[in-house]
Amino acid sequence: MTTSVPSGRRDARRRASAALALTALAAAVLFLVVVSIRRWDVLLVSVVSLGLAVVAAWYVVSRRGSVRVAAAVLAVIALAVFVAVILASQSGRVLAVGLALGAISTVAAGYALAPEPGLVEAESAPRARHAVLIMNPRSGGGKVERFGLVDLCRQRDVEPHVLGPGDDLREVAEAAVARGAELLGMAGGDGSLAIVASIASRHGLPFVVVPAGTRNHFALDLGIDREDVPGALEAFDDGVDTRVDLAELNGRVFVNNASMGVYAKVVQSADYREAKVQTASAMLPDMLGPGARPLDLRYTLPSGEQAVPGQLLLVSNNPYDLAHLRGGGTRERLDGGVLGIVSLRVSSAADAEKVAALEMTGQVQRFAGWNEWTASEFDVTSDGPVEVGVDGEALVLDPPLHFAIRPGAVTVRLPRAAVRRRAGARQPARITAGSTLTALWETATGRQAQAG
Repeated sequence: MTTSVPSGRRDARRRASAALALTALAAAVLFLVVVSIRRWDVLLVSVVSLGLAVVAAWYVVSRRGSVRVAAAVLAVIALAVFVAVILASQSGRVLAVGLALGAISTVAAGYALAPEPGLVEAESAPRARHAVLIMNPRSGGGKVERFGLVDLCRQRDVEPHVLGPGDDLREVAEAAVARGAELLGMAGGDGSLAIVASIASRHGLPFVVVPAGTRNHFALDLGIDREDVPGALEAFDDGVDTRVDLAELNGRVFVNNASMGVYAKVVQSADYREAKVQTASAMLPDMLGPGARPLDLRYTLPSGEQAVPGQLLLVSNNPYDLAHLRGGGTRERLDGGVLGIVSLRVSSAADAEKVAALEMTGQVQRFAGWNEWTASEFDVTSDGPVEVGVDGEALVLDPPLHFAIRPGAVTVRLPRAAVRRRAGARQPARITAGSTLTALWETATGRQAQAG
C-alpha cells in the first residue's frame, strides 16, 4: 500500500503550487513587457502568444476529452508564434527566460490541480474463491473470441460462461450466484454490463467490467483501457474495490445514460449498430432543423417551472462533460450520488445554425437553449409511449418515467492499472465548472479546500 501524504501538508503544497503557477505567468508577462517595451509589435504578439500558450497548457494538464485536445492544439500554435517572434527579434535571452517561466507555471499548475490520490492508496481486494465471467460472443464484433477470453479465464481459475442463442443474461447471472459465485464479471457492451451490475448489487457481490463491447463508456469512465481487453482480467488477480453509483429508469438499472429525443432517434435507427458516429452526424440536421418536432415530454426545471418541449433530454448516471451531441463525453466521477440532466431546445432556423456551429467546435453547451442540472430523482410525463435510448439500447416505454440515482450501489473491482489511470487522470472540463484560472486562484487562496 502506498504511503499517503497528510491532507494538511498536501493542501499546503497545492496552495503553494497554485500560487507559483500564477506568479510565474505574471513574471513572464512582466518580463516581456520590460524587455520589449521599445518594440510594441514584438511586445503585443509575444505577451499574447506566451500567455495563451501557458493558459492552454494549464488546460492540457487539468482537463480531459475534447477540451484537452483543443487546448493542446492552441498551446502548440501559440508557442510556435512566440518562438518565431522572439527569434525574429534576435532575443535569445528573452526566449529562454520566457519558456522557463512558462514551463514552471505549467508544471506547478499540474500539481496544484491534480486530483486526490484516492484509490491508488487502497489495498488489493482478497481474491475470490469462485469467480465467474459471463461473455457475450457477439459484442464488439466478436472480441471474446478474438482476444481468447475463455482460455485466459481458465488460466486464472475463473469460470467462463459464453452466452448461447436464447440465453437470458439475467437468468445466467442469477444461476452463477446460486452456484456460489463470490465475484461476477461481464464481458460485453454497456447494456449487458448494467444487467450484471444490478444483480451483483442485489447480492452484495463485487463486479468486474471487461470492455468487450463497441463503445464501453462505463469502462472508460472507470479508467479501464478499452483497447486492452485482456488487461481488464487483472481485476480477478490484483483488483481494487471501489463503490460507484447506479441509475434507474422505472426500476431498470443503467450505468451510463437514458436519452429521449435526438439521441434516442439515432439509437432507434437500423444503421446505428454498425456506424454510431456516422449515423448520428447524418441524422442531426433533420432532427435539429427548423422543421423538427419538439418532444412530447413534460418535466420540471430546477426553477420549478414546467419545461418548454425541446429536441433532446438526457438523464445520466452522474453528470457528463458533453462537448458534442454526437457523444464521446466523459464523467469526472461515478460516485457523486446525483443524476446529470441535460435538455436542448431549438426553436428556429437561426438556432439550428448556432447549434450546428457550436457542435462542430465542441462547445454545444454554450447554446442559449441548453439547460443542465443535477438531481437525485427526476420525473417525465407524456401523452403517449416514449422512445428512449438506454445505454445504447432502443426502448419504447409507457409514461410516466421515473429516474433515480442509487448512490454507491455496486462495488466495482478494478485492475490495478485502471486505479493508477484514474488517480493520475486530470479532472475533465465540466460545463458547470469555473475556468482553470479561477481554480488556481481558489486553490492558492485556500477557498477550494474550505468549500470541500
